[in-house]
Amino acid sequence: MTPLKTTLLLPLLLYAFGAFSQSNINQDQPRIAELDQFWKEVSRTIAEGDFEAYAATFHEKATLVSGIGEKAYPIATALSGWKKEFDDTREGKRKSSVEFRFNRRLGDPTTAYETGIFYYSFEQNGEKNGYYIHFDGLLIKDGTWKMMLEYQKSRASKEEWDALK
Repeated sequence: MTPLKTTLLLPLLLYAFGAFSQSNINQDQPRIAELDQFWKEVSRTIAEGDFEAYAATFHEKATLVSGIGEKAYPIATALSGWKKEFDDTREGKRKSSVEFRFNRRLGDPTTAYETGIFYYSFEQNGEKNGYYIHFDGLLIKDGTWKMMLEYQKSRASKEEWDALK
């Protein structure tokens, strides 16, 4: 390729790449806003002990993978194990909360793959506890966003959490 062709081609390629990247960012903004609302709803349901609304954030055939426990099972099994904590929160016997921070958010208008850390904290009988967990979430949108797969990969540190601000 001659220097003149290279000189003309390079700005064109940079413009095309820049326009494509900006287009992707603009397309991602509505999806990210919807997903931010999804995660806020998850946080609300945990803080209020709203078990039915929390369960509704999952697809009925969703799977939970626990890297910590080295297990995978239907979300229905996990939900049945968590129900008492929701009931205790709703009844005021326990305070629960969860926050999410992300390091990767991929997808299109109907599919999302989100990775990050969540911080789950709770207080019961005057004792405060909490833990940070690296997680991946695979979601689909069919009218509303639903979690298909929650992968709780491994424990995270507060330093890792703080790095995701």
